Amino acid sequence: MPAATPGTPSLLRAMNDRAALELLLAHGPLSRTRIGHLTGLSKPTASQLLARLEDAGLVVATGTDGGRPGPSAQLYALNPRAAHVGGLDVTPERVLAAVADLTGAVVGSFELPYKEGAGAVDQVTEALGEAVKAAGLQRSDLHRLVIATPGAFDPQTGRLRYASHLPGWHSPTLLDELAAALPMPVEYENDVNLAAIAEQRLGAARGHEDFVLLWNEEGLGAALVLGGRLHRGWTGGAGEVGFLPVPGHPLVRQVTRANTGGYQELAGVQVLSRLAAELGIEATPDAPHGPHGPLVAEAVALLRRAAAEPEGPYLRFLQSYATVLATGLASLVAVLDPEVVVLSGAVITAGGDPLRALLEAELGELAPARPRLVAGQVRERPVLRGALESALAATREEVFDTSR
Repeated sequence: MPAATPGTPSLLRAMNDRAALELLLAHGPLSRTRIGHLTGLSKPTASQLLARLEDAGLVVATGTDGGRPGPSAQLYALNPRAAHVGGLDVTPERVLAAVADLTGAVVGSFELPYKEGAGAVDQVTEALGEAVKAAGLQRSDLHRLVIATPGAFDPQTGRLRYASHLPGWHSPTLLDELAAALPMPVEYENDVNLAAIAEQRLGAARGHEDFVLLWNEEGLGAALVLGGRLHRGWTGGAGEVGFLPVPGHPLVRQVTRANTGGYQELAGVQVLSRLAAELGIEATPDAPHGPHGPLVAEAVALLRRAAAEPEGPYLRFLQSYATVLATGLASLVAVLDPEVVVLSGAVITAGGDPLRALLEAELGELAPARPRLVAGQVRERPVLRGALESALAATREEVFDTSR
């Protein structure tokens, strides 16, 4: 079929179809009259458009807008079953899988504890298979899958870098093995980058073209969004700020072998218990792990207690942590000059507004620019949500293009 040319009826129909689908995605069910008003189309043209999209399986009738004066109008909505996508969040503790429909609603999920010695391909296919089963689907029903891991796959070699702590994911043939085992297109992305995508599409970074997301859980990391696009770097390692040399900690040499660096040693999760102990604050005994390991769970408990009562030793604890966080963040701000810094990850967000205010004050003294610091708004599994949003963006581009 020849490609449509500018100004042809087929191109205009495709543009109108796309506009209507985007409106239904943004607003939910709409009447023919409302779609016509929002798109500027006549009622007959809007009717033809909806009939065309309904025949294509992209739109479904969902009821009427009863309760208003006058005759009830038929409402139309995006068909959630027109496409499904998958997302995986892989950590050394577990593999978390989810399936979302075209509207973004999660329709199935599964959490698989990471099994030492088990192959990466087996764990991915098991976790995804269970999530797909929970959604009442088959793996072949998924249009796309996005897998989140620590570190990044080097685009030149295909090997995972910056994540030596993730067992079973360093084979040079891993990507080929996963491609052979999975029946849908698969993309791979750094976990912190996907948290930034979630914030960009759904959370604190909406409407911002230049922002940094600073993440702290098991490791310190950052995502860099410049001109509205993720900056990944030549090897995918942009944002691996845990390796950043910083004042306040001796230089770490051969960082890839040590799998750590100055900023991680200065401000990573492992320093929280030491900072608390120096101030006479006792760690919470037997802190529940929840979705995180014991080190993160203990740090989250300490910071929540401090944020709830930010005075005396708890205030000094927050101040000490804000200082070490600001030490590395100042370098990022000096180089990138972002409009906004989004604070994300369980450890940073546990400090709440008290930690954010102290960090902003410290950064104001250490960096020449003064970006606005905001708390991340996507608190429920932000990496997995970002994986789904990334898969959905590409899938909607395909599904909404009715000119093909």
